[in-house]
Amino acid sequence: MSESPPFDIDPSRTALIVVDMQNDFVRVGAPLEVPDARATIQPIRDTIDLFRRLGRPVIFTRFIAGPKETLLWKWSPQLRPPVNCCKPGFRRRYGDAEGELDCIAVIDELTVEPGDYVVDKYWYGAFFRTNLHDILLSEHVDTTVVCGTVTQICVEETARESFHLGLKTAVLSDCVSSYDPGMHAATLKNFALKFGRVLDSGALAAEIG
Repeated sequence: MSESPPFDIDPSRTALIVVDMQNDFVRVGAPLEVPDARATIQPIRDTIDLFRRLGRPVIFTRFIAGPKETLLWKWSPQLRPPVNCCKPGFRRRYGDAEGELDCIAVIDELTVEPGDYVVDKYWYGAFFRTNLHDILLSEHVDTTVVCGTVTQICVEETARESFHLGLKTAVLSDCVSSYDPGMHAATLKNFALKFGRVLDSGALAAEIG
């Protein structure tokens, strides 16, 4: 007999957080390209559709370089000129799209619709110095479902911040991606051990849909 999950996911109290599915991470040839992110587009889109059908909040985060160099730039030198990764107003060409695209924009396959939220962040975690927690409080949310990229960086940081704020937190295993398979697997294993639930999008849909 399988163990019961540590908590049930009540759709009436749950929000979806889609982390950093932006052109500068997902598109072919992007400065911080995560090739495996492209395989997550369809399950993320299906999950977004599920939350919209349920009338629940969908929140997109965008990683922003910021106007001047910070400590974080030392680990992501692509943020500096001339590359200007994730710089507001900067447009570039990618190998799988026509014309120039806004580098910080959420990819076109995951259309941001009226009523969705967009949270811009200058560090890894989506709660750090943003209004994300205020959005969740206003929506009477006590549970978050987190997906996006990169598993062991911005996804993990966001999910752990959610946990530390006392929110029940789940990560969707088929809706997160990394450039390092080992780190991806270890992050999901550790999160399930001490911080929250890890399940795939099909299991989530069966539970709340």
